[in-house]
Amino acid sequence: MGGVGGASAGPAVGGRPLIITEDPLLLDDLLRLCAAAGAEPHVHHEATEQDGAGGPGGPGGSAGWESAPLVLVGDDAARRVRGAPRRDGVFLVGRDLDDPLVWQRAVEIGAEEVLRLPDAESRLVDRIADVVEGAGRPALAVGVIGGSGGAGASTLACALAVRAAHTGERTILIDGDPLGGGMDVLLGGEGAEGLRWPDFAASRGRVGAGALEESLPELHALRVLSWDRGDRVVVPPAAMRSVVSAARRRGGVVVVDLPRRVDEAVAEVLAQLDLVLMVVPGELRAVAAAGRLAAGVRMVARDVRVVVRGRCPGGLDPEAVAALLGAPLAGEVPVEVGLPGRVAEGEPPGAHGRGALARFCDGFWQRALGSAQGVPA
Repeated sequence: MGGVGGASAGPAVGGRPLIITEDPLLLDDLLRLCAAAGAEPHVHHEATEQDGAGGPGGPGGSAGWESAPLVLVGDDAARRVRGAPRRDGVFLVGRDLDDPLVWQRAVEIGAEEVLRLPDAESRLVDRIADVVEGAGRPALAVGVIGGSGGAGASTLACALAVRAAHTGERTILIDGDPLGGGMDVLLGGEGAEGLRWPDFAASRGRVGAGALEESLPELHALRVLSWDRGDRVVVPPAAMRSVVSAARRRGGVVVVDLPRRVDEAVAEVLAQLDLVLMVVPGELRAVAAAGRLAAGVRMVARDVRVVVRGRCPGGLDPEAVAALLGAPLAGEVPVEVGLPGRVAEGEPPGAHGRGALARFCDGFWQRALGSAQGVPA
């Protein structure tokens, strides 16, 4: 059959999608999308049945239908799989699906979704690539943002990542603030080999999760994506979205240090976070500044909580700060004596496992990673 190329017919195994279609043009499209996702599919076509293998729902082909991680059924071939066992991960695909009966055929074969090409190409490539990369439950993604200048958000973000990695979680720390001091500096690895944000500024479409992780500097058992020391580079929103999505795809924990603004690129990041911790000193001016920022963050983020950083003499208690901001209280982190000196000597925040900061982070992850929802109550 024309357009099959090197794809093989027969039962699918491992992470190889199964394609079922008699339409050579549609097959060419699906093979192209599989190649873009780095997948080598199995192709099930009429010749297989003539050779005695049986259709997808028949005795010879049922193993391929049931074991393939993803099944792409051409609209032309829907009739052939009506008797196949019901399963997840079946998509009905075509180039012209204006026919109202297409939805009936999708129901008949138990399709999860109807995809029309070329409109759904990027979504389909994502699903195929998830199969190739063995994507499971996405990483728990936590953003940290300072409610006011000098609140200590970067210190908390770094400590959260260090403590998560200490528990054995796959951890990626993302520096989302190009004007900050640099997360690699806090980790003592500004000279470490690996890619930085400017290397991803031209990213278009999907970024491979495995390739991203392997390309980043590894410091203190975690991967970090920071900025280089060169001229400031603007990372487009689409690149931000692709990189954060890739970081989440292989599970574990992703911590993002956020800038104190909500522009289009930051909004792309906020939309992918499970939780945002807003760090606020316990004094009135800081709370007023945090209130203005919180309004913008809440427009995008699904869950915003307050971490009160230290108490000023005569200042507000943590419950009062949270009440004024109208957000749940995630906890209090007292000012830790000696922390700046240890950081200056090359010890990242949270590294020694003692002190108020490490205790807060350990307690946070115990609740977050131990809860069914992945986010502490």
